Amino acid sequence: MRRSGGRVRGAAPRSVRRSVLRWAPIAPATLLLALFLAGPIGYCVWIAFTNAQLTGSDTTDFVGLANFRRAFADENFRNAVWLTLVFTFVSAVVGQNTLGLALAGLMRSASRPVRTLTGALVITAWVVPEIVAAFLLYAFFRREGTLNAVLDLLHLPSQNWLFTLPILAVSFANVWRGTAFSMLIYSAALADVPQDVKEAAEVDGASGVRRLWHITLPLIRRSIGTNLMLNTLSTLSVFGLIWAMTRGGPGNRSQTLPVFMYDQAFTNSLIGYGTAVALLLLLVGALFSVVYLRLMKVEV
Repeated sequence: MRRSGGRVRGAAPRSVRRSVLRWAPIAPATLLLALFLAGPIGYCVWIAFTNAQLTGSDTTDFVGLANFRRAFADENFRNAVWLTLVFTFVSAVVGQNTLGLALAGLMRSASRPVRTLTGALVITAWVVPEIVAAFLLYAFFRREGTLNAVLDLLHLPSQNWLFTLPILAVSFANVWRGTAFSMLIYSAALADVPQDVKEAAEVDGASGVRRLWHITLPLIRRSIGTNLMLNTLSTLSVFGLIWAMTRGGPGNRSQTLPVFMYDQAFTNSLIGYGTAVALLLLLVGALFSVVYLRLMKVEV
């Protein structure tokens, strides 16, 4: 092998070959991602800046930021944003997260038969298809449903929950269906908490609440952040559950952003406007992700 100007000939081609061999195994996956993920996303970004319609127009023109300006000026859009935040906070941040942690903690101290039965019931709700869960909860909350039958039996006031409190009804449905994921995450996290640390705190006289707040929660902080982020992102995109239970109604009192987007794109045939709303929803999810990732980096 000859040297030229202090460099070994053939070194550059060899490094190129190593790079090719390193990237060759993931090249098919990268190509598929570019074809089936990046391609549709790029097309949706383009459509959001046009006046594309399903019916009524044969031409598609570039309209710039007109769809986004229309969204921010639309009272129904602002209502959908507010309901999306309420639905996400109630069902994901508070409901699934808190109930999942409580179930995981209680199951660690329960007997084996109780753990098996509870885990089976909670996970069954999780694996049931979304549309099936929606009809089950619809039957539970409707005027002649199970909840009102129990309330009537107890001589308590009943009402049409899907009409009077629709956003809370669909929030409860999402909690019922999605709590199992949080329970599994927290069960694994609590299993990794050192037992000697908890025993030492108990010997020092720390109450159960103080042990939870000052020992358990700080030690599983990253699991909490991960669970919150995944629950939030999945809840932001919930559509089938709400559509089957209320269709965003009555009126628009349970019309979250995914339902609003569907109505604009496929009911009103405004594909461009609906896609712009979808991009704004994607931006909301990205903001939540950034916040959670930054919080997870903060040292306790």
